[in-house]
Formats: sequence, structure tokens, C-alpha cells
Amino acid sequence: MSMSRRRLLGLAALNSAAALGLTTITTSRARASAPADFSPAVVIGTGYGAAVTALRLGQAGVPTLMLEMGQLWDTAADDGRVFCDMLAPDRRSMWLKTRTQAPLATFLWADINRDIERYAGVLDRVDHGAMSVYVGRGVGGGSLVNGAMAVTPKRSYFEEILPGVDADEMYGTYFPRANAALGVNNIDPDWFETCKAYQYARVSRKHAHNAGLNTTFVPSVYDFDYMRREEAQEVPRSALASEVIYGNNHGKGSLDKSYLPAALGTGNVTIRTLHEVRGIRRQPDRTYVLQVRELDTAGNVVATREIGARYVFLGAGSLGSTELLLRARDTATLPNLGAEVGQGWGTNGNVMLGRANHMWDTTGAVQSGMPALGIDAWDDPAHPVFAEIAPMPAGTELWVSLYLAITRTPERAHFTYDPAADAARLSWTADQGQPSIEAAKVMFDKINRVNATVYRTDLFGDTRAFEDRFTYHPLGGLVLGEATDSYGRVAGYDNLYVTDGSLIPGSTGVNPFVTITALAERNIERVLAEDIS
Repeated sequence: MSMSRRRLLGLAALNSAAALGLTTITTSRARASAPADFSPAVVIGTGYGAAVTALRLGQAGVPTLMLEMGQLWDTAADDGRVFCDMLAPDRRSMWLKTRTQAPLATFLWADINRDIERYAGVLDRVDHGAMSVYVGRGVGGGSLVNGAMAVTPKRSYFEEILPGVDADEMYGTYFPRANAALGVNNIDPDWFETCKAYQYARVSRKHAHNAGLNTTFVPSVYDFDYMRREEAQEVPRSALASEVIYGNNHGKGSLDKSYLPAALGTGNVTIRTLHEVRGIRRQPDRTYVLQVRELDTAGNVVATREIGARYVFLGAGSLGSTELLLRARDTATLPNLGAEVGQGWGTNGNVMLGRANHMWDTTGAVQSGMPALGIDAWDDPAHPVFAEIAPMPAGTELWVSLYLAITRTPERAHFTYDPAADAARLSWTADQGQPSIEAAKVMFDKINRVNATVYRTDLFGDTRAFEDRFTYHPLGGLVLGEATDSYGRVAGYDNLYVTDGSLIPGSTGVNPFVTITALAERNIERVLAEDIS
């Protein structure tokens, strides 16, 4: 069966499950009604690495169960939309919060967050003292809430961060495979020059070029042809309707539109939503048992169960996968796990900042929520930075240029297990963000000096110009070649694998999801060839 045919079958299964309010998604009627206490393979999570793994297992004929903590986002609410926008957030916005927690906390020092009903929303902010981490909750994981920027890292830096991985194979086979399956496309440069919704990016480009800095277009999994029709008002607006961090209703190729329906379409993959994996242990017969909590959309635990598996793939992200193995090691359910578990975590050097523009440099009332341009100073030998030119889609002119800078920093943290809280704790300290701030400051001081502009100090809840207390790009915790072998096999346990961003030691130099996807493609190909019988 062709990939496109499988994908159509999978999309039908997703739509049917949403319409019926089901927490089990499958194309197999028999599997939908079968007991869920054992599956040959279990994949924890439905994000990038998990989705790749499930698709390739399904294609290989391996019955596979995916367990997703969040819900399936495929049913319109009373307003006719699946997701809410940034200007009028409601309960759909945040995971089990009673107030939104947007990256931009204030404007002119006034709080712009809103009270909401506690609900299993699409975006979570997990606080770890000096560092908070944004993650997606739902079928598709982080692909539901990111800015769709599908960037392949510079080869020289990839070789540096993952020296044990064959770069020829990655750049010749696995990055192209990942980009094709994700549906990566590029903006038409001519249309970019006339699109009113990218006025904000053109203003930042002008200021960067004035300072002698280079800019570059970035590929995307948002359909730029759809966006062109949005601008012409031929289709419902999404990227041009302030839909970014709380999900996107049209145009975006999130994983529930690409890898996951293709996986379901194999007939060998089942997704169970609102299933949170809390523990893992090894049986005498060398199979695994997962302790699972079933949740309702208010976050209540409605049932607990155990699910067995021969093969387990951890794809719950750098926070979720790392916590599972830390808990297993320190509670002795997997006592052979080593000290490398929990190490090598980083923020991808994330720093957010805003600049105040002159009155004549308008950025536009309508701004595309999907960035298409970045300032590329990664080759600066002293202060390498890649800065996303980010939108601030407020629906009115603000004269603000916003950026998410990705910096090269050696700062790493580690997780420890807190038995009293039964949770992982991150060691990150406030001063560890200073190298990233200094790198970003060098770039943007130059931009401000040349263009006679200043930083905004009213955006992050206090008077700071640089916000380094959160990350959208958490990486590490189960580093490839340290906590695992060079293909994600967990050290000390056969048939146990890691397949997500926790494999990457803290940094990619760009938005990381293409790297996570390509690495998962590489790893599962080897695992299927050598391990799965």
C-alpha cells in the first residue's frame, strides 16, 4: 500500500476517533476492542521521534501501541475551531492551568495573561526553579505548538555535537527523508517581499543588514501556498489569525497530518490518548511492564493499569523520557541504569528579546505567526547566534521587533530524582543563562547602535531586556552514546530505546525538530534490522 493511501486511512481514523470522542485511535477494528494489557511494541509519546518510530515499526508489521498523555486535537469547539488563538485564549490553551503562561508576560508592564478553566489544553509550561520548559500536550506533541521552522543544522556543528553519528549518512539520507515526510516547503522569495503579514520580518531584515549581518529564509512545515491564499482571503485564516503557541487550525503540517496518520494507516499502530506512563519495570521473562494512569480532560486520574511490551521506545521528550528512566533507576525497577541517565541537558541557548522601532518602521497589525526569516551569525567565532525573527501578532501596530535567539553555549544541567515528590528535578541555575544573554547582546547591541533603536524592557514581567528563564527547545538528559549506545539503545537493558530530543546533548544551533526526526529515522532503521524479530 502506498504511503499516501496509508496516510488517508490514518486521517480517517483520527477524524472518526475525534467525532466519537474516543481515546483509542486505530484503523483495525479488532485491535480497537482488544485488551490493552500487552503489545509487542509500545511507544511512549507521539512527538517527532515517537511518530517516526511508530511509522517504521508499523511498516515492518510490528503491532505497536502509542501512549499519549494529551488528547487528540481534531474536534471543533462551539466557536467552530479546534484551537484558540493567542488574542483570546481559553481553556484549550494550557495544560491543566487556571491561567495562561505566555512567553510574553506583559506589555507596557501590564499583565497580558488571562484566567482560564482548568483543562487538558495543548500547551504546558513545566517549571523547574530557574528554568521553565514549554512542551506540547496532545497527539503530535510539540509539533502542535511550535512555529513550524524546519531547519537542518549546519553540518560542522552537527558533527561537533554528535561526533559518533555518520554525517554523510545523515545529510545524504536521513535529513532528506525527514524533510520529505514532514512536508517541508520554502517560501516564495518574491511573494515574501509583498506579503503584508511579513512586514515585521522585512523591517528586522533591514536593521540586520544595516548592521552588516546576514539573514536567511528558513524552511517550514506550514504550507506557504495556503498562507498565500490566507492573505488573499480565499481560505480561513490561521497563521494570519494569531494562531501560534496554542495550536494552529489550518495550514500547518503538524505530526497528526504527516507521520502519525501514515503510521495508523499501516493497520499495525494504535494510539491511546490521555494515558500517562508513570513507571517501567523489567519482568523475569525480559519483557517490560508500564504503569499507566488514564486521565480525564480535567486532569483527574480515572483509572490505572499495567501494559506489557517486549520492546519499549521512549519518545516522551527530554523531560518525560528522562524522568521515567530516573524514576526507574532510583526506585530500582531498572536498577542497572547508569549515572549517565539525567545528564547533558540544555536549553539550545534560547534567549528572547524585543526591540523598540522608530515610528516610521511599522511592523504591521497582521503578522504571520509562522516565522520565515532568521538572522544568521552562527559563524561568528566569538558569539555565534541564530535568531528567529519572531512575530508579535497582536492585531494592532506595536512597533516592536521580537526575536528568539539560539546561541552556542557550553552550559548544561542534570536531572535528579526527588522521591518525596516522585518527580525529576533540574539543576539549572540562573547564572547559567548569562553566556547566552551575552552572545545575543553582542548581536543586538550592534543592531541597536547602527539603527538608533533600543531594547524593550516591558515584555517579560519585570525590567529585563533578555528573557532566558524558559526554553522551547529542551534537549538532552539521555545523551546518545552515553546513556544509550549510538543508536538509542538504553545502556544496561536490551529492547529498551530512546527516540526523542533527550538524545541530543543540549544544543543543535537551530530549531531542533528536523534533527530529532532525522536521528529517529536513522536509529529505528538500525534497530529494525538488528533487534526486531
